[in-house]
Amino acid sequence: MDRKAKILVADDEKEIRQVLGMILAEEGYEVVTAGDGQEAARLASGDIDLYILDVNMPQMSGFAAGMEIRKSYYAPIMFLTAYSGEADKKMGFEAGADDYLVKPFSNGELLLRVKALLRRSGEYARMQRQSPAGEEELVYKDLRLDTDRQSVWKGEELIVLTYTEYRILELLIRHRKKIYSLDNIYQSVWEDEAVGDTTIMVHIKNIRKKLGDDSRNPRYIKTAWGKGYYAD
Repeated sequence: MDRKAKILVADDEKEIRQVLGMILAEEGYEVVTAGDGQEAARLASGDIDLYILDVNMPQMSGFAAGMEIRKSYYAPIMFLTAYSGEADKKMGFEAGADDYLVKPFSNGELLLRVKALLRRSGEYARMQRQSPAGEEELVYKDLRLDTDRQSVWKGEELIVLTYTEYRILELLIRHRKKIYSLDNIYQSVWEDEAVGDTTIMVHIKNIRKKLGDDSRNPRYIKTAWGKGYYAD
């Protein structure tokens, strides 16, 4: 029998924690709750499959908690926030977000996002376990991608990417010279139809920043103007 997916929900409002916990439990998920960012970071563990973090929490914000969790764990992180601006999304993705849900949201939308994140991370984990010998590492210029640990090394430096950032980088490196449009990347990584926002562009910008790449003359992720992105 498959193990129930375990989800950590962090929100400083007790009623919201209870409602989210009830909605997720009714779908068969095991739920752990935290009342602030510090508690969320303390409860983080390798058996948690998804983190749902409210952004505005006392003691430690959701963004800060996400960054702390990302130091040790790669499970997807979804932020809940009342702010929908591009700058806010950028902050969320830089803090380690894989998805970003703006309040108020419907129960149906929440569950769709949760299922999509768990499906993608689960399928990716199974794919890695089934990889044949010799496929554990990808080398591209001075980058090394450890596909078992989903980690990236630039020379001797470990580059900390989010789960989604890693997936995008691995996609482009595995299929060098192939140009991926924003829709192509979204469908390949999210396995869903594109949402029509700037999500992919923000992820690409964050990957380049973390790799120390110059967006005007990039070394790793190239831009095919009007078409998309590729690795040469």
